[in-house]
Amino acid sequence: MSLEKNWDAAFFPYGDEMEGKENMKITVITGTEVKGCTYHIKEAFLDVLREGSEITEYVLPRDLPHFCTGCKACFLKSEDLCPHAAFVQPIWNSMLESDLLLFASPVYAMRTTAQLKSLLDHLCVHWMVHRPDDRMFAKKAVILTQAIGWITGGAQKDIATSLKWLGVSDVKKLGIGLLEGVVWGQLSDKRRETIVRKVQKLAVRYKENYPARQGLKTKTLFAITRMMHQGMAKKENPLSADNQYWLDKGWIKL
Repeated sequence: MSLEKNWDAAFFPYGDEMEGKENMKITVITGTEVKGCTYHIKEAFLDVLREGSEITEYVLPRDLPHFCTGCKACFLKSEDLCPHAAFVQPIWNSMLESDLLLFASPVYAMRTTAQLKSLLDHLCVHWMVHRPDDRMFAKKAVILTQAIGWITGGAQKDIATSLKWLGVSDVKKLGIGLLEGVVWGQLSDKRRETIVRKVQKLAVRYKENYPARQGLKTKTLFAITRMMHQGMAKKENPLSADNQYWLDKGWIKL
């Protein structure tokens, strides 16, 4: 296969196989163990999609109780050598096998939770500047955030930035301003109903397991990082783990 065809295949790895696919696999990652407002908002979204879907959920920090230590083992050698690989790899593999990724997080100090940020830090090795997995290019993702006020954009940006560099183009974001308080049971019936209705309106869009949209920004980012790896690889002997990966994928040549 030519270099150009390998490059094209990175963005359309499944061809027409996604069309008409019925059963949907969903990976859910929740940035808090508290079964509060974030939990109820996430559950309202999933209630629309449970029938006919295979849902795998991870709750942080329960399912990843460690922060990235910056040891660089993943970058320099292999992500399998990460001291927390036993926790990170199952989550990453689940993401790779899923059609839809759902991230749910409360807003802490205008950003996502440290627990969720820890997972995103561990996944940096799969960013396009390192060793991306082309299966991520066919994913859809939804980010649900909630705060007592309206400022939820910072938390969404934390997650969306990582998704962009992982190669996910089709990302929808929904921020919920609770306004009345921080305890789900203490919100008025009207406020809870309004929140659930808004969340489930978004969820309905995913009942049909449509193919992911491939965005121009993601394709451009891939092209830029491809040129970067191509240029660096020609100067390296031996190749770095990153550039060896790109060479093995057929995305660059020596």
